[in-house]
Amino acid sequence: QVQLVESGGGLVQAGGSLRLSCAANGRTLRSYGVGWFRQAPGKEREVVAAIIRSDWTPYYADAVKGRFTISRDNTKNTVYLQMNNLQPEDTAIYYCHADPIPTLVLQTRGGSWGQGTQVTVSS
Repeated sequence: QVQLVESGGGLVQAGGSLRLSCAANGRTLRSYGVGWFRQAPGKEREVVAAIIRSDWTPYYADAVKGRFTISRDNTKNTVYLQMNNLQPEDTAIYYCHADPIPTLVLQTRGGSWGQGTQVTVSS
């Protein structure tokens, strides 16, 4: 089982940027599908972005297309989420997810999950 540790969350004003990092311990993520999810108060956890396979176009939720970018650095065993032009509706706890069956990474169950990092966007 791979262990995931997120960092980079915080408080930012609308229009600002943050970069989240997800460092993996225990196993290499090279062959895993990796993704970022978020959960706002009173709402279900939802997928934000994912890399299913490195040679596939990354997946982005419609709400973040053009503003967020997911990337991975296999040499550092780390996944990133660059978030630009943040808006108050992006406020949520953001979770890193990795699944050894890459096509399952878009699901909200299974695989490995980080503890989450809070992102708060003020208006």
